Amino acid sequence: MEWTATGDDAGLRLDKFLAAPERLGSRARAVTALERGKVYVNTIEVGVADSGRRLAVGDIVRLWMDRPGSARARPRIGRVGDLDVVFEDDDLLVVNKPAGILSVPLERKTDVPSVYEQIEDRCRSHGKRRPFVVHRIDQDTSGLVVFAKHAEAQKRLKLQFARREPDRVYLAVVYGHPDPASGSWRDMLVWDTKALIQKETHPRDPNGTEALSEYRVVESFRDASLIEVRLRTGRRNQIRIQARLRGHTLVGEERYVYGPDTLRTIDFGRQALHAYRLRCQHPTDGRTMTFEAPTPKDFQDLLARLRRATR
Repeated sequence: MEWTATGDDAGLRLDKFLAAPERLGSRARAVTALERGKVYVNTIEVGVADSGRRLAVGDIVRLWMDRPGSARARPRIGRVGDLDVVFEDDDLLVVNKPAGILSVPLERKTDVPSVYEQIEDRCRSHGKRRPFVVHRIDQDTSGLVVFAKHAEAQKRLKLQFARREPDRVYLAVVYGHPDPASGSWRDMLVWDTKALIQKETHPRDPNGTEALSEYRVVESFRDASLIEVRLRTGRRNQIRIQARLRGHTLVGEERYVYGPDTLRTIDFGRQALHAYRLRCQHPTDGRTMTFEAPTPKDFQDLLARLRRATR
C-alpha cells in the first residue's frame, strides 16, 4: 500500500497518519507495523523511533504488509519516547537508564519516576502485558538495566544472575589511587533494614552474604581515579560500599562515606557510577549477547574536569 501526504497531512505525526481509519485503523496497528519493519517513507525504512516524525507535503509512505521476516518484532535500538533502548526483541528489553530515576517503583519514593513505569505505560499503549523485572541498579547510577517481556524469559534470565553467569562491568570515579592498580575486593556484607545501607560484618555472621568484585584502574588523575569494576556477585550498593571500605569513596557519594566533607572536594551531583557493559545468554535461543551503554554527559564532563586539573 502507498499514500502521498497532501496539504492536509503536513505536520501530522507518522503514527497518526498510519492510524487513520482509511489506512491501518488504529495506533496499535501502526506501531506494530513500525516495530516490524513494514513502513517506508520516501523509500527509506523507518521504525518505532520515527513514530513522531512529522510528514511534509509530497512524502510517500509505503506499507509492505507481507514483508518476509516481519511476522515477529525485529530487534531494534534507539530512543523510544523517554526510553533509551539499547536492545529489544520479543523476549527482552535492555534500557540505558539515566541517573536520577528508579529502575522499579519504590513505596518510599512515590514521587520519583521509574524506568519500569515508562515501559509499563508503553506496553499498555500497545496492548501488551506488563514488563518483568530481571535486576535493577541504584537511582543515581546510570546505565544498563534488563527487563523481560514474559515470565519464562524472566525466569531464565534471573537464573543466570543467580548463578553469577552474566558479565557485569561498571565504570566509577573514586577518590585516591587504588594500590595495587588491579585486584579483587572480597567482603562479607549485611543489609541494615532500618538504615537501608550495606554494612561490613564478621565472616561468620549467619546473616552476612559474600560480595566479590574485580577492579582495575583505567585512568589516574591528581586526586582521583577512573576504575572499571566487574561484579562477581550482585549485592545491593556493592561497588559503593566496597570502594568506601578501602578508602576510595566514589566521587559524589553521599551515603557510603567517611570523615568530614572537606575530604571530598570534587563537585558532582550523584555517585559517579555507570553500568557500562553487560554480557548474558539470550533467554530463548541461548546465544551470547553483549550490550554497552556510553557514559552520559555528566560523567564525561566530570572526566574532562579531572583531566584539566591533572594537567
